[in-house]
Amino acid sequence: MTLQNDLIIRAAKGEKTERVPVWLMRQAGRILPEYRAVRNSVSGFIELAQTPELAAEVTIQPVDILGVDAAIIFSDILVIPEAMGLPYKMIEKKGPFFEETIKSEADLKKVRIADPHEDLNYVAEAIKITKRELNGRVPLIGFAGAPWTIFSYMVEGSGSKTFSKAKKMLYAEPELSHKLLEMITESTIKYLKMQIECGADIVQIFDSWAGILSPTQYDEFALKYISKICDAINEVPVTVFAKGAFFARKRMSDLNCETIGLDWNMSFAASRRLIGDSKTLQGNLDPCVLYSSDKEIERQTIQMLEEFGGHRHIANLGHGVYPDIKPEKVKVFIETVKKWRA
Repeated sequence: MTLQNDLIIRAAKGEKTERVPVWLMRQAGRILPEYRAVRNSVSGFIELAQTPELAAEVTIQPVDILGVDAAIIFSDILVIPEAMGLPYKMIEKKGPFFEETIKSEADLKKVRIADPHEDLNYVAEAIKITKRELNGRVPLIGFAGAPWTIFSYMVEGSGSKTFSKAKKMLYAEPELSHKLLEMITESTIKYLKMQIECGADIVQIFDSWAGILSPTQYDEFALKYISKICDAINEVPVTVFAKGAFFARKRMSDLNCETIGLDWNMSFAASRRLIGDSKTLQGNLDPCVLYSSDKEIERQTIQMLEEFGGHRHIANLGHGVYPDIKPEKVKVFIETVKKWRA
């Protein structure tokens, strides 16, 4: 199916675009009353993500309501540990929780390399329905968590400010850590390939907890495995978003991907200098700007666009949109990007 709006694909490949494309991380979610209505019709987040028709509906909402240039499939990065045999719960206002975690070599026997066709079929179905309903209007983004981020939850058991249990394992049991990271990497490659088979036009790897590792640990236990995934995915453009990994930007230029996502602490000029001209950069407005007045949102958005210069840029926030931000403010950001010309 030919895409009517392929701006994000062309921008990722470094081709000329009429304007800068725009989408938001966490656009399918709590900021929209329409999302909350669907969410309230089921028992919780996990049931919503595992019901393909509903997951497709909330995936498409931001395209209809906000006017973004891409949809991102509604799912969760933690479907991978679940598919590997480590189920989790999503606790309201607290986040994910794993009753069982990986603590020792013996625990590795509890998990397996995921078979996405078997264990994650609901994601495949959601992608197929979404593609049909979108009918080529905009591209669909597939995604997965980066191996280190997935590892951190599987070892820690929940979110954390320090992930000290997960980091302790890297230092105390590097061999065990590498074995688990290898299994997560294999599972993730299969999962992303399945998403692409079902219709994802571009994929993003989220390394949410990149910034809590030291540069040497990030090289050994994170970037190495992201690189393996990038090398394995050659069917569609790949974006890597490693929050807080400002120290790794130079080495990210070697990744076999098209786009590097920047958080709001990473300036464009330094990032371009470190990463070079061969990659598209995505980002990176501070999500908190969207609490400002419309005029201030416009001013800051234009300032960001001017810094990036309009070429090899996909406009986004430097992290996911926060749940209490008003949809009208998000629209100001999106409309400002759409009107701006380099």
